Amino acid sequence: MSKFKKALDRLESRPKDFTWSELQTIMKQFGYVQKKGGGSRRKFIHPVTNAVLSLHEPHPKPQLKSYVIDIIIEHLKEEGLI
Repeated sequence: MSKFKKALDRLESRPKDFTWSELQTIMKQFGYVQKKGGGSRRKFIHPVTNAVLSLHEPHPKPQLKSYVIDIIIEHLKEEGLI
């Protein structure tokens, strides 16, 4: 199983220890480009559809909050990617 598939399966299971780097793997595979914003704000932009997912990169720990995982899953569903 690929790193992407493992990360996607984990995302959909909504684990409490899902990391920013796993999210980056998923978004890159779906064709999104990451842009830095102010502070810890990060945007994932899809160059073809212009879909934007704007999040705060977690710190100091890399784990995403459960509500952020819900936002990501909802965005990917709206875009027809999952």
